[in-house]
Amino acid sequence: MSDLNSWHDDLASLLDDASAAPYAVDSFDLSVNRSRRRESSNLSFSRPVLLPEDVAEGRVEGYGEQAKEFARAWCEIVWELGKAFGDVARQSVVTDDSFVVKKVGRPCAEVVSGKLRLLNEYLPEDKDPAHAWPVVLLVFLLALLALCLNRSDYCTIPPEQEVQVHPPSASRIILPDARHLAYKEQGVQSDQARFTVIIPHGFLFSRMASIPGVRESLLEEFGVRLISYDLPGFGESDPHPGRNLNTSALDMLYLANALGVSEKFWVLCFSSGCIHAWAAINYIPDRVAGVSFVAPMINPYDQSLTKEESRKIWEKWVHEKKLTYRLGRHFPKPLSFIFRKKFFSGKHGSINDWLSLSLSVKDRALIEKPAFQLLWRRNVEESVRHGSTMPFVEEVVLQVSRWGFSLKNLHPRLKCQSNGILPWLKSIYSRPECESTGFLGPLHFWQGMDDEVVPPAVTDYVARVLPRASIHRLPSEGHFSILFFCDECQKQMFSTLFGLPKGPLKEAEGDLLEKPSPVTLS
Repeated sequence: MSDLNSWHDDLASLLDDASAAPYAVDSFDLSVNRSRRRESSNLSFSRPVLLPEDVAEGRVEGYGEQAKEFARAWCEIVWELGKAFGDVARQSVVTDDSFVVKKVGRPCAEVVSGKLRLLNEYLPEDKDPAHAWPVVLLVFLLALLALCLNRSDYCTIPPEQEVQVHPPSASRIILPDARHLAYKEQGVQSDQARFTVIIPHGFLFSRMASIPGVRESLLEEFGVRLISYDLPGFGESDPHPGRNLNTSALDMLYLANALGVSEKFWVLCFSSGCIHAWAAINYIPDRVAGVSFVAPMINPYDQSLTKEESRKIWEKWVHEKKLTYRLGRHFPKPLSFIFRKKFFSGKHGSINDWLSLSLSVKDRALIEKPAFQLLWRRNVEESVRHGSTMPFVEEVVLQVSRWGFSLKNLHPRLKCQSNGILPWLKSIYSRPECESTGFLGPLHFWQGMDDEVVPPAVTDYVARVLPRASIHRLPSEGHFSILFFCDECQKQMFSTLFGLPKGPLKEAEGDLLEKPSPVTLS
């Protein structure tokens, strides 16, 4: 008891009376408080018991420390629980006499051992093949992944190609309204040409496309002169804000006359460029010898389409393409913003993304070829040369707006002289004199049956409204594969259009040909 009193006296001597009085407890009470404090901190978030040394040193346990202790305790509980489950699984699932090993493990081990029996002799003698081969396979996969990640030419996306600006290189004519029209010539000279073919290009293409990949030897063999040109606002042709399908046909006529094409010429078109071929048939039929339509687009809002034909056409298109046509039909202003973001970013994009296309197997293989990629990039660079989205908007609007004529009205028509008294008197005693008017030349349509850009339903509609047209349905062909970089396809097409190849015109043979005089344009 004397020892306790002396200890108490020593403690009281260190503190003044004011501070020591609240903590005047015996040693037994202090030890009990410390014990309770430890239990409180380990078991709950109850308010901690403050000891004299805590108050003296200013240490007060906050809620953040209590939360940490609580989280640590729970982690320990979960860890121990996981270890317990692991022990149970090892003792009841993966043992040799467990149900899982008997029903699954052993049959799989027998299969693996049987399949790899020839290679088992290379394994360590003390290793079971059923255990060793999964390890070998895992190591192989990890090594392959490491190799893939460390090689820059594997598992990387090729950098985007930048749009290049090329110096002007096209030949140009001046139209009656002072606009310039750029063109490109291929094949034989004008005085040796048996056939002149004029080609209006499609969307996001230019005069550089012509017939993609056509060989000069093929043009020489058939005596063909190819003339491709830039539509207004594309390439090196000046824009024409007020253009329509009538002015489009007149541009084609002016080009032919300016280049000395006094005889009738053929028109070859592809995809959306065919709207200008339809215009030529309607507005200048007397100058067109024939037309070759390759995967031709029509107006998807044509009044003569049946509901079933329209449904089959629209259901093949992706949502972006449908939206483009609907905006062009009803509200074309947003198209300028859409095309600006797509085509004028300064970077090349893939043709199926930029044109919102769904492509067949053959088309997907074709567009990956270097020749196609080079052609695509060069044509894009020409078509965006002016830096304006208006030509693109105009093309879409022309595609889906009212054309002023329907395809079913492009049949040849009989025109009879019935005005005046004399023709009326003659008609009483004899049949009136009539002549066929309109387009009288051949129409050829080439349709890939796997085409998802211009569905076969389009050609079915054309065959219904133009029964005299020749329809060539090509199985297993897509949109681009029936014309692009296909020597055999192009030769077959020329043979169908022009007959047997006879080569360029000879000088004496050219003098014997009777050619009509040029048409005078007002």
